[in-house]
Order: sequence, then C-alpha cells, then structure tokens
Amino acid sequence: MSGQPFYSPDNVLKSIGRRSFLIRAGLITGGLMLGSCIRKLSGPRAGYAHITGKLSGPNAKAGHMLRDKIPIPEPATQTKVKTLIIGGGISGLSAARWLAKQGQSDFKLLELEDHTGGNAFFGTNPVSSYPLGAHYITIVNNEDQQLMDFLHENQVITHFDEHNLPFYNEYYLCFDPEERLLINGHWQDGLVPDFGVPVNERKQIERFFKLVTVFKNTKGNDGKYAFTIPIDESSADEEYRKLDKISFSDYLKTNGFDSPYLLWYLNYCCKDDYGRHAADVSAWAGIHYFSSRRGKAANTDANSVITWPEGNGWLMKRLRESVKDHIQTSNMVYDIDLDEKENVIVKVFDLKKQTSMLITAEKVIVASPQFVNQKLLKKIARPGVNYSDMNYSPWLIANITVNKLPTSAKGMVLCWDNVAYGTPSVGYVNANQQDLTLIEEKKVITFYLPLCDKDPRLSRLAAYTRTCDQWMDIVIPELEHMHPEITEHIENIDFWLWGHGMIGPAVNYIWGETRKNARQPIKDKLFFAHTDLSGISLFEEAFHQGINAAQQVINTGNGVS
Repeated sequence: MSGQPFYSPDNVLKSIGRRSFLIRAGLITGGLMLGSCIRKLSGPRAGYAHITGKLSGPNAKAGHMLRDKIPIPEPATQTKVKTLIIGGGISGLSAARWLAKQGQSDFKLLELEDHTGGNAFFGTNPVSSYPLGAHYITIVNNEDQQLMDFLHENQVITHFDEHNLPFYNEYYLCFDPEERLLINGHWQDGLVPDFGVPVNERKQIERFFKLVTVFKNTKGNDGKYAFTIPIDESSADEEYRKLDKISFSDYLKTNGFDSPYLLWYLNYCCKDDYGRHAADVSAWAGIHYFSSRRGKAANTDANSVITWPEGNGWLMKRLRESVKDHIQTSNMVYDIDLDEKENVIVKVFDLKKQTSMLITAEKVIVASPQFVNQKLLKKIARPGVNYSDMNYSPWLIANITVNKLPTSAKGMVLCWDNVAYGTPSVGYVNANQQDLTLIEEKKVITFYLPLCDKDPRLSRLAAYTRTCDQWMDIVIPELEHMHPEITEHIENIDFWLWGHGMIGPAVNYIWGETRKNARQPIKDKLFFAHTDLSGISLFEEAFHQGINAAQQVINTGNGVS
C-alpha cells in the first residue's frame, strides 16, 4: 500500500461548520469542495473529456413538493378501493402479491416514481443491465417457507432433493470467481484480510469468526435463534437483545478485538450492508450480519450468493409481474386522513397529468419510508414514534462502462465483487459476471460508495451539491488505484444518488421503542410495511414486511385482530 490518504467524500464537512457549509454551498457554482478547500472547475476534468455520463436519482422534485409544502391542486375526481398500497418498493410489491395470492382483487398500488422497485431498481445500457442499489441475496434459511416458495415459483429454486434440501438454479448462483481484495499490493482471494497480515492478527480474525459461529447456532431461552432473518423471528432473550444497546465498535473493544485488519473488515461489512461505520450501528446488528444465515442447499455452499446483471431488480420484476394490473406509477400521495366513519381518505397527485384525486379506502398499507410518512400522516397521531431516531444512509452508485479493465496488481483475476483495502468505497461488482459470453468487448462495473463519514443529514446535503463532473473527481481516482490507466478505457459513467438509501441500525433502534411503535397499525385501518421497520435493509426483510402487513389487512377484514 502506498500509504497515501484517499479523499473521503464527507471530508468536505470536516473543517467547516454547518452554517458555513450552507453559505458556501449557496455561493459556489460549479465548485468542488475538497476538505476545507474550494476548487473551481471549468468544464470536464482534464483527462475525462472523453467520458460521457449523467447524474440521476429518485424524483427529487416530487419529494421537495412534500418537504417544502408546495401548493398542490385540490382533488378534482374521487374513487374508491378496498385496499390501497402506498409505495412500490419490495415491501409494497410483496404486499400486493400476497393480497392477490389470498384471492383479493380490489386493491391498488400507487408509486411516486415512474417505475417500481425502490432501492432494487436497475438500469440498462447497450452493454448490460446493472443494479442501481441492492444487487444480491444469499441462499435463504430453510425454515423461511414463504421466501422459499417465492423462489421456487420463479425457478430460483428448481427442485428439492430427498432430504428436502433445495437445488438453486446454477444460472443464478454467482459464477466463480466470486470475491477478491486488493491488499498490500496484491489481489487476494476472498475479502477477509489475509495477504501480508501478521500472524497475531490472523489469530484474532480467527477468534472473531469462531465467536460469530457460536452466535449463529445459539438459541435464546424461548427456543428461537438469537439472530435470524427476518429479524422479528429472533429470540426475545434479553441476554442477546441487550447487545442492541451498545455500539458494535464498543463491543469489539470490550472483547479485545483491536486488529487494524479485522476492524477494517468489520467496518467494511457494516458499510456494505448498513451504509454506516461499526461505531454507528448496534452490536446486535453487527453480529447479526455474520450470525443470521444458516441456509443449506443440495448443490451449493452455505452463504452462496444469488445474483443477476440487474441485481435484485430481477426479483422485483417477478413480484411486479404478478400484480402489474394493480399498479399506478407517477402518483404521489400527499395526505392521509381518517373521516368520521374511519374510512381512509388519501389525496394523490398525478405527476404526469398534473391533477389531483381523492381515494377512499377501507384499508391502507403504507409501504413508504417513515421520513415520508412523517409528511403524509401529519394529521394522524403515532404515539411513541420518534422520527429523529431513524437515520437513513446516503449512497452514490456509479455504473461504469469500460472497453477494457486493465490488469493491475498480481493475484486473483476479475471477480464478481472487487474491493480495495483502506478506500472509502465498498468496491465494485461486475454486472456481467453472469454472462455466458466467452469474450466480452465491453463490460459494466457497479461501484458503491456509502457516504457515511459524517452525520447522514450533512452527508446528504453535501452530496446534493455535487455535479456529475465532481463525482468523477471522487470515483475515478479510486478506480485508478485499483486499475492503473483505467481512465482512458472508461466510456460512460451513470451516477445514481440515493439521498436516503437505507435505514441505519443505530444503537437501541432494532429493539427500541420507536421501531416497536412504528410497526403498530392505526385503528386497524392503516398498516405499515418497510425495511426501516425492520432496521435492516435486506430483500428478505422487505419481502416479509409486505406479507405481514397484507396478512394483517386480511385478518382484520375477517374479524381477526
């Protein structure tokens, strides 16, 4: 390693206060803020002029209409529906699928964006499809029958052997080689630091993995696994839940884990799944990352990765297809209330037609994130819900089309997941890993950068001020570290900025009062489903959030509470 520090995107805030930052952000046009310095850009950076690109993200204009209370025309039309679902991410789509499977037909799903998917959305260019967020699942825990059934329906699981172990579709299991880490000038196999790691630190790494293996197989005094997926099936034993009250970094320190290589790896894992550092997530969440998966299969190893070029967009499409006739996109819900008969009154703005309508529903599943719900439910009390307890991590995703990926250090060849030790990002995945073509002239690599060095609100604000060219200044130097001279081979970069990419499982959130209270239905009329009500942003959690809310709707309709 060269020892040269990498530019961290959030260093912009290290030496200036929030007020100063806001003033500067308002004054600077086309400026790039590096640390406490401000540098003017005049057009594309030298050496980047040949690179095309764009900067996109969720519909910020619609979001600002809610946030800034911009006047919206009063509803001109009215309609009724038995069940309304607000939000077309995985939770909302899963809820819709479950209603349909249970014989329900009088329901409608509204989505603000012009597409469904949430952070499982994806893009496509002439070279490949690629993820714009979540990009894989692992083989599932065998007791998760609902998810196993969904995967079987869609031939991700093709059949079961005589021991009832699933066969996973070989085309969807991640092709080898899977992971590599650039460390000490060498590409090693796997992401756990090994090459050049001193013996005493290797022993500490080994001790950590023995510990989380014990946790993986441990059950609480209620007979449930201490850590599992979905998390609400985890043990209520206080011996394990109390780990939610301390940070993961404090837990590691208390237990004598101080190896820089190990701590880097654990920080990487927290950034990868939670968008936050180990100091910013609870010990329960940190251990859950390693100890919640126990899936077994007939034809692959435990924890094997299942992926597609478009990432979890492939799964999203399967969910969407089953309920496509019930979906209306580009529809922004901007107000929810209950009338005197306790019907749910929902005001909706059609972003394409620029008109409003009023929907009266018997039941509503609110499958939007809580920072949105805070705006929608301003007339409805949610006792014990402290929205300030919920912090959402911003992310930058860069899909980079290259005509060649220069060979850099010795060691492992290109893998699906490629990470460099000591850098701000969590690396890139090869979107073309599952291609069957023997010779590829071009490929797309998907680069993931969690913006987690500062408070999420400040990181988000800093991110929104940057231009496409300025993001190139941040991303390309790290790619050059991994692949010297790659710049000349980059043809296009599509940046996607998630201002609220995922919920962060902060200390005392997963098993705290706010999450518990936010999950509660309101008068058996309003039901909630989103991964921020799990505390962990996983496909599996979203899938079950949707099913649980839909089943609550069905149960209350049948007189079961």
